Formats: sequence, structure tokens, C-alpha cells
Amino acid sequence: MRKAPSLTTKLLTLGIGFLLVALASISLTLWITWRLEGGAAAVNEAGRLRMHTLRMALVPPGAPPGELQVLVKQFDASLALLRTGDPARPLYVPWSHEARQDFQAIHATWAVTRAQWLQPPAAVLPDTAAVLAQADALVQQLDNFVSAIEEEIMRWTALLHLFQLFMMAAAVAAALAFMAISYWVVLHPLSRLQQALLQMRQGALDTRLPIDVDDEFGQLNEGFNRMAQALQASHDDLALKVREQTAGIEDKNQRLSALYEVSALAAQAGNLEVLTQGFVQQVRRVSGADAAVVRWSDEGNEHYVILAADGLPRTMAEQEQCLRAGSCFCGQPQSQPGARVIPISIASPMFLPHCHEAGYETLVVLPVMLHQRVLGELNLFFRTILELSPDMRELLEAMVRHLASSMEGLRAAALEREAAVAEERGMLARELHDSIAQSLAFLKIQTQLLHSAVAKGNTSARDRSMAELDLGVRECYADVRELLVHFRTRTSEEDIEAALRTTLSKFEHQTGVATQLQMEGHGLPLAPDVQIQVLH
Repeated sequence: MRKAPSLTTKLLTLGIGFLLVALASISLTLWITWRLEGGAAAVNEAGRLRMHTLRMALVPPGAPPGELQVLVKQFDASLALLRTGDPARPLYVPWSHEARQDFQAIHATWAVTRAQWLQPPAAVLPDTAAVLAQADALVQQLDNFVSAIEEEIMRWTALLHLFQLFMMAAAVAAALAFMAISYWVVLHPLSRLQQALLQMRQGALDTRLPIDVDDEFGQLNEGFNRMAQALQASHDDLALKVREQTAGIEDKNQRLSALYEVSALAAQAGNLEVLTQGFVQQVRRVSGADAAVVRWSDEGNEHYVILAADGLPRTMAEQEQCLRAGSCFCGQPQSQPGARVIPISIASPMFLPHCHEAGYETLVVLPVMLHQRVLGELNLFFRTILELSPDMRELLEAMVRHLASSMEGLRAAALEREAAVAEERGMLARELHDSIAQSLAFLKIQTQLLHSAVAKGNTSARDRSMAELDLGVRECYADVRELLVHFRTRTSEEDIEAALRTTLSKFEHQTGVATQLQMEGHGLPLAPDVQIQVLH
């Protein structure tokens, strides 16, 4: 960048230059015009000398002597005026070499003629013909003087015309120079600034203006460049923040998607094998691990068994199917939740070097814990050195918590199923006790009565006992059949009254004890399970 005058200095210099040229041209024109006016007045005054000469030559011989003297004084005054000039009129003889010679000749001739014309007697001329000859000679000299003045005036007029033509050419050149200077000093930088602004408006934030000179436009270009740089930095910073926010949102979406897939897997998995196998596949995809393993631990956390594995070499899976706690990096007892990143190297103290032999360099261990109880652990194997990011650590820990909850849910569901089976078995035992066991006890009593009747030879008691046995066997068979089909005794769908009367009638027949059933009012039918309890 070169140091240059400021734009204000340039414009002031240009304006002052134009003003000085204009003043100089005007001054020169006025001066030439003043000389031309003075020359014209000098021509008039010289013409007045010719008139005075003619009047003096035509003075009659008998005229008063004072008349000639007056004319001589007027001639002297005009001659002196031509010699000195009069700036007020203006009157100025444009002296040239010829004009000076003619004026000196006029002065010499007049001196001689004046002396002759004023000889005493004062008003008498020596000879009329001689006077006219002298007057003609003087007039001729005056004509030569006037011609010299006119020639000088013509030269000044030609000079004025030439100067006017020069001024016209100078005006045209000045206008062209002014337009050119205005273009290069003002219009061109302004147009360049407008183009830069248009490019900025169209999105080209890397637009910059060259700073050629250190003037107002150079400072303006520098300010524009700083503004453009600030806008570009702000735009880049905003774009970076948008990208960061977008990446953060995408990462959160991926995390939510991974957690949703784990939740969906937990809802759909019917057993522990399906749950863990789907989990290791998903967690390996999310973490980018080379292999993933879920291990189950016993109540004492003494052994860790592989439940599911994805990407793990077959030989390594067989060798580490069941690990004793503390025998390797995997299966280390851990009371606190959280991920551990363990570098694998041949120099690390370990009993089972299977990880290093398989080419793994980093192991990530996450305990599967629920209510401070270790259910197992998740192992992620990487063939590169890994630094686990906080977001990935949080995501893996959340997925492991989902796995622990899902495993506990499966265990609770299994316990519920087991409780349902136990409850069903208990209900079946109660049914057998309340129905078939009573019938069998009745049959046992009838069998003893039958033995006693046979031993005593009591035919009627024998026949009655056999009839009771037959009836009891049929009822027992009916109860067993009803229990197998419906697991309940025969009851009415609408009311329990008929079933109660049948039961009491059977009781009266079997025991001989009188019974009575009294029911009052009406209501909704009892539920079948309540009817069973009432009948029992």
C-alpha cells in the first residue's frame, strides 16, 4: 500500500487548481480587454489631435490670437494624455517600437510647428500654403501613429482570440481531466465497493477489497474488509454451532434409538437367551466394538458364564465359557456401577491371555447391577486403543441398566409363572381334598361296614353298604371328571340353591343327620369360585 494524499486533499487541490486557472484566465482576459479599451481610447485621442491640427491650420488670419493658443493648449494636453495615459478612462497607448518612433516624430514635428505657429504676431500665419503643408505632414505622422496603435490592437485582439480558443481547449481538457480524475478517485472505488457489497449480499462472505492507497476509500475498504471478516467469522461460528447442535441432536437420537431398541427387545424377548443375544448385537453396533459378550454371575459372584456373544472367536468363547472370578480382566468383582476401560498388553498381569492372543488391545467392562446386586457383566473388545467418550460411557451404562431391568423382569415373570403353577397345584390339592378325599373317606367307612356285615352274616346291612359303595363310587367318579374338566364341583349357572340342596340331600342320605336350608331375599349369582368354597 502506497502513501497517498487523502481524498479531501485531492479534491481541494483539484478545485484550487481549477480556481487558480480560472482566475488567471479571467485576469489575463480582463488585462487584455483593458489594453484594448485603452488602445481604442488612444486612437480616439489621436483622432482628436488630427482634428486640433486641422482647426489650427484653418484659423483665419484675422482671428484673435487667443484662439490659436487655446487650440495649441488643447493639442498639448491631448499629446501629454497620450504620453502618460489615463487608467480611469481607461486610456493607454499600446506602445510598440513603431508607435514610439511615430510618437517621437509627432512630438518633434509639433515642437517645430508649434514654434513657427506661435511666432509673433501670434495669430498670423507666415504662409497659408506652408501651414497646410506642415499640418498635412503632422496629420500624416498622426495617421502613422494611429495605424501603429491599430496594428498593436489587432495583435492584442488576435492574442485574445487565440487565448479564448486556448481557454476553450483548456476547458474541454479540464472537463475530461476532471471526469477521469473523478472516475479513478471516486467513481471507480465506489463502483468496486458496490460490487463487493453485492457479492456479500449474494452470500460470498470471503469477498475482500484491495487497499491500494491510504486515503478515505482505502480506510473505507479496510473497514469493509474488517466487517466482512467479522461477518464471515460470525457465519462460520454460527455454522459450526449449528453443526455441533445437529451432531448433538443426531447423537441423542441415536442414543434414544438404541435405548428404544433395547426396550423393545426387552418387551419382545421371551427368554434370557433371546434377550442377551439381541442385546450384544445392538450394543456392539452402537459402540463399534469388535466383539461383545454378556456374562451371568451366580449369587456369590464366584463364576461368570457366557450367556451370549457376538463377534467373539469360537475358541475364545469355548475357553472362557465359565470363568472363575479374578482369573482374568473379565469377571472381576466390582461393587460400583460404571464402565472400566482396560488396556490389554502382554506385560499386564493376567492368568488367561486369550484377549491378547485374539488381537484385542482394549477391553471395556460394565457390570450388570440391580439394587447393588451384581447379576453379571458386559465385555466389549476392541482391536485398537480406545478412549471412551463421556456420551458413549453414559449410553453404555444406560443400556446395561436396561439389560439388568430386563433380566430382572424375566426372572420376575418366571417367578410369577412358577407361583401360578404352585397356586394351580394347591387349588387342585384343595379340590381333591374337599371333594374326592371326602368321597374316599365315605367309601372307606362303607367298606368297613361291609366287612362287618359280611362277618356277621347280616344280609341287609351288606346290601345297603354295597349300594352306598356303588353310589359313592359313581359320585366320586363324577367329581373326578368334573375336577378334570372344570376344576370345580357341579353348580348352577344362575343360583347356588339347587347345588346346596343336592349336597345337603347327599349328606342326609350318607349320615342320617337331618338338615335344613333356609334362603332369604334375592341377589346377583355368586362367582363360581365362591360357590365352590360355600359348597365345600
